[in-house]
Amino acid sequence: MFPKELHDQIKASKVVAVLVIDDAAHAVPVAQALLRGGIGAMELTLRTPAALPALKAIKAEVPEMLAGIGTILTTEQVDAVVEAGAAFGVAPGMNAKIVKYAQDKGLPFGPGIMTPSDIEAAIELGCRTIKFFPAETSGGLKHLQGMVAPYQHLGLDFIPLGGLNSKNMVDYLKSPLISAIGGSWIAKKDVINAEDWDTIEANAREARTIADSI
Repeated sequence: MFPKELHDQIKASKVVAVLVIDDAAHAVPVAQALLRGGIGAMELTLRTPAALPALKAIKAEVPEMLAGIGTILTTEQVDAVVEAGAAFGVAPGMNAKIVKYAQDKGLPFGPGIMTPSDIEAAIELGCRTIKFFPAETSGGLKHLQGMVAPYQHLGLDFIPLGGLNSKNMVDYLKSPLISAIGGSWIAKKDVINAEDWDTIEANAREARTIADSI
């Protein structure tokens, strides 16, 4: 589901900033702030109408940013995401219909899992890089390690999201199960709306420093 080159980019980034953008005019300044802080991958969530215009703006003006779309729940959204040129797509859950449709459209796609049944459904569809969501409230890294043990020989890796921060990201990134982490704390919605690009850059730099220290 994730071509080797894309998988290698995400794994090298270690941290994917996860954002909710209300105003597409904020997209380019946010992406630039993240890059200045050393974060070169981001997921724009489809929770607002601004997400796809924001993606298009980033692709046009900050092409060095690896930008994907999250919260993809319908086939119509898959079509729109492909048209907008997203590098990858992500969903909070494991919906076989959406995964198959994304495959048909050539969109690298990471479904979300929280149970062994979710993992087996993802494996059946050829997924090998999978979102673990919500990570912390479902038991965190310990839960993931126990759940994945029967499948480790298949070469799976995971991008955890939900409750991660600068204090617990180290434990996740030390695990061979983790290709990268999703970080929504780096550029929170209220900070974006306040146009506080310096705080976003500082958060990104802190996360980059921690990730590179591992």
